[in-house]
Amino acid sequence: MSTEPGLGAKPEADGGTTAEGATKAADLTAGTTGTSDSPDADARTGGRAGGADGAATGDDAIGGGDAAAAVTAGDPGSNGADGDATGDDAAEGGDAAVAAPEGDEAGAVGPGGAGGASGALGEEASGGSVEGGGSGSGDGASAGGPQRSEAEAELAAQQVERERIERRKAERTGPIESGGKLSGKAADLLAAIRAVEGGEKPVATVFGDPEPAPRRTAPAPEPVRRPQPAAPAAVAPAAETVAAVRRVLADGGAPESLAPQVTAALGEGADALLREDPWHLLRVFGVRPDQADGFARALLGAECGPDDERRGRAVTGWLLEQAAVAGHTALEMPALTAALAQRAVRDPEAAVQDAIAEGEALVFQDALDPGAPEPEDDEEERPVRVLVGLERYALAEESLADGLARLVNSLSKDASEPWEAAAAAASGGAAELARAVAGHGLVLHTGGEAARAEPAALLTAARAVGLRAFAATHSPDGRRRPTALLADGGEAVGTVAGLLSGAEGPGRDADGALALDLLIVLDAPQLDVEDAAILVEALPDGARLVLSGDPAVLWSAGAGRVFADLLAARVCPQIASRTPDPGPLGELVSGIGVGELPQVEAPGKEIVIVPVRDAGEAVHRTVQLVADSVPRAIGVPAEQTVVITPGHGGAAGTRALNTVLKERLNPGPGRFGGFDPGDRIAYSPVPGRTVPGRVVTADADGLHLSCAGVTVVVPKERVEQSVRHGWALTAHQAVGGRWPAAVVVLPGDAAQSLSRPWVYTAFSRAERHLSVVHGVEQALPRAVSEALPKPRTTRLPLLLKTQVPAGN
Repeated sequence: MSTEPGLGAKPEADGGTTAEGATKAADLTAGTTGTSDSPDADARTGGRAGGADGAATGDDAIGGGDAAAAVTAGDPGSNGADGDATGDDAAEGGDAAVAAPEGDEAGAVGPGGAGGASGALGEEASGGSVEGGGSGSGDGASAGGPQRSEAEAELAAQQVERERIERRKAERTGPIESGGKLSGKAADLLAAIRAVEGGEKPVATVFGDPEPAPRRTAPAPEPVRRPQPAAPAAVAPAAETVAAVRRVLADGGAPESLAPQVTAALGEGADALLREDPWHLLRVFGVRPDQADGFARALLGAECGPDDERRGRAVTGWLLEQAAVAGHTALEMPALTAALAQRAVRDPEAAVQDAIAEGEALVFQDALDPGAPEPEDDEEERPVRVLVGLERYALAEESLADGLARLVNSLSKDASEPWEAAAAAASGGAAELARAVAGHGLVLHTGGEAARAEPAALLTAARAVGLRAFAATHSPDGRRRPTALLADGGEAVGTVAGLLSGAEGPGRDADGALALDLLIVLDAPQLDVEDAAILVEALPDGARLVLSGDPAVLWSAGAGRVFADLLAARVCPQIASRTPDPGPLGELVSGIGVGELPQVEAPGKEIVIVPVRDAGEAVHRTVQLVADSVPRAIGVPAEQTVVITPGHGGAAGTRALNTVLKERLNPGPGRFGGFDPGDRIAYSPVPGRTVPGRVVTADADGLHLSCAGVTVVVPKERVEQSVRHGWALTAHQAVGGRWPAAVVVLPGDAAQSLSRPWVYTAFSRAERHLSVVHGVEQALPRAVSEALPKPRTTRLPLLLKTQVPAGN
């Protein structure tokens, strides 16, 4: 692609800076204020210790290698604007900071002056290159019932699955009852012997000739498939417990508003735990070590010191939690001890050992080369890397590896006829995918947006031959697109969240497994390790699993990088689609995926560049594009246009953009906690997942939303945590969805947050038209060519290599 001549826009902007990333240890510990918001901080934090209201942590946990969190104080009068509600920005490459003083944010250009909009898509700009630019949402849409919300149902279902996983692992390691694992004739003989020994049955009856088996005239009927019963709702903490915790917080100078969160995190007796060990406050998401230190000094007085082992243990756990927010399932020991040292822990190794001894962390010694032969010399040690992680992620990763190995190794060859029939019915790329599924329990499928037609064709073919098949997507909008390709209206398509919660899908059989022969997971890169483990454990033996997705998009907001790990492990067939995304947008996105920013001819103004000089002008131009230029020149109304920007904070972040877009497109007093009927919103039912929707109304029950055609009621106490305005989103919030038009905002102060996955994800959200509000100069092509995904530390590839034969 060309630079200024190829843009077709008048040179109007310059500026933009870049910044180098910090080291891993520094990333884990260095906090910054005023940057974009961490996902889990947005969704789970209501305040912070030390007196600041509306605190949110995890600001530095965005880049995959960054595990630290820094707190930004929310504006108490913002009615939720700063209590950022989504859990989408902590993953690699994701939505990094657009750091700017709050004063800049307050001074963002408003919707006035829209008369200049005609130049954006008229005479001043035309379709063309993006290079250079220099001077030129499980479904969160499930209806909320009167007794429990969809999010609560999903979390409860996940808890049931985790308990089931733990029971299975305990059974494997526990003592085996004599004869307990026998089946068939061996089990019958053992039972007969015991009966005779007990005098319950005569020998002749037990060992007599068996009755002839009845002649089978028809296949046995299918067992009744019924939905998995929902787990009981979580019991709210007792009022007296919350009151006791509130008193302890007041004694320590911490905000009393944290009491419900502290009680939920620590359980009954939380007040006594806090008095005994004030650093337990770090278990509340959103509290930083320096805030917990101040709380401890107020409670313990002279007994509080930097060498306190309780502090070292708590900070170790906190750093591991922040690493999980950044996508790691474990940390290498040197990185962890370096981060502890920067947090003023004087003996980091002792702190880690203490956390391990208390069961608050697990240690692993993984061979660097698991395929290498054992050393001949007993004194010679095999090189290993020492990892430390939290139990929940270690359990999930091991359960996921066990489940995937079970699917790979439990494939039955006796029932291959329907699979062969499905493969014969498919054609093109779908036929290749179907043949792989016919012979393997696990198959990976890669490709862009157009490649979704291949798993959709496989789903149709499988159902046509009587197989129980279902497809699950990351977001409700992702469900819309494969549904349009199916003849049955999409009855066999849902979301991963809906499938896990039981709100969608075929339900469970008598053994608690999903009643499926084939599960296709679209948007597979968005699977974190915990959801993936629950999903795989729920599949019955002999079922097929297809993980399909675009490997170039941003990784999951939660811990792990399941799809990328499986691609790297090469333990199953990998089918790469040969179907490219069409048109100028498809050509542009394909080039970005391989590290190039090509020059693209866009005669229909599919791609337009709008150069800007600063963040204020970026906001002004964005409002013009959404409200006037794109509807007039492209024919896409404002309600079908999404704005994507690198972060929540800053003068051109989602907060500033949503403020001016609301004023222009749906002005109102915000009488419902900052919202009015008709407002576009981003609803986060659980951390890490965002569902776009609209505000319908509000009453005593809460805020009524319409999300993907489903009514959701958000209780008023959760509105500030879970709902934000949604004209402007971050790339992680937008992943999994597509809109007729997208406006991607790249202000100069966003240069350091750009990466190839971020640019690819943001640009590929547009179906018909892409406008780029460009103020980062050469930082854009440099990010596409050089800024690769930051690595995440995971154990899944090693676990798979030890369980799945290399031949697979």
